[in-house]
Amino acid sequence: MLRIRLIEEAIADHYAEGEMRCPVHLSIGQEAIAVGTCAALETSDKVYSTHRCHAHYLAKGGDLKRMMAEICGKAAGCVGGRGGSMHLMDVPKGVMASIPIVSSSIPVAVGSALADKRMRNGKVTVAFFGDASVEEGVFHESANFASLHKLPVIFLCENNLYSVYTPIDQRQPNRPLTDLAKAHGMQAAHGDGNDLDECYRLSVQAVERARNDQGPTLLVLDTYRWREHCGPAFDDHLGYRKEGELKKWEQRDPIRRFREKLGITFDAKMESAMSAEITAEIEEARAFARATPLPDPSQATRHVYA
Repeated sequence: MLRIRLIEEAIADHYAEGEMRCPVHLSIGQEAIAVGTCAALETSDKVYSTHRCHAHYLAKGGDLKRMMAEICGKAAGCVGGRGGSMHLMDVPKGVMASIPIVSSSIPVAVGSALADKRMRNGKVTVAFFGDASVEEGVFHESANFASLHKLPVIFLCENNLYSVYTPIDQRQPNRPLTDLAKAHGMQAAHGDGNDLDECYRLSVQAVERARNDQGPTLLVLDTYRWREHCGPAFDDHLGYRKEGELKKWEQRDPIRRFREKLGITFDAKMESAMSAEITAEIEEARAFARATPLPDPSQATRHVYA
């Protein structure tokens, strides 16, 4: 979690320098979900992500140098500089796609799970999405299909309470999101997305069900993004958050809570050493991204099928 946090903070700190050639959507404050879920998966298992994909990519083992190169639009990026921050992938590590259009990764993940079931290869697929995705029809079509065919897929809702600037209570009726699973005959679980142990425990249970041909699960994990919907900003310059809301969630920092649970206390020297090691890795990745060339324009139409 600390590694993901420092990587994203570095992205925020350096974004204004102009080397990053795309919008960025940060997961600062939400790291426990990505780490806990991906820790429950095998390398061969698959994840499909959204516009807020850095944490999923890194937690699943994605290559940091290629991620930084991609954000900078360079040829050595994980998709050749074509997609930027919102289209990360690392197929050998099981990061199959990141799709920024709301809900669009869900049916792709379900199709992947259908293929894996027919091939009987034992793989499990996770579709990450935000709370606004359940407002799209394709979520319900996909959930219905997955439940009907008992597909090895986990619908993982990172409920960070906002769709851009609109809170969930202005978009949805007052009912548990897990009730949506009941409508499709699917198992469901709700948990604290800022508790790493709980995220891992619920993910392990869902993975076991999927791998044992017991069908899909909807996991709803509550969390909160500290930064703005898009970009590095930290302050609430638009005034859409409730008074004291951000501070309350900062007190539930998943990194600090996990350390407290383990009874680990870091003095300033230990903290500095840990951060320095990660910072050196980040700087190496940034240097790699700066040194690699931009894509050859003649390759622009490669991988275009429509």
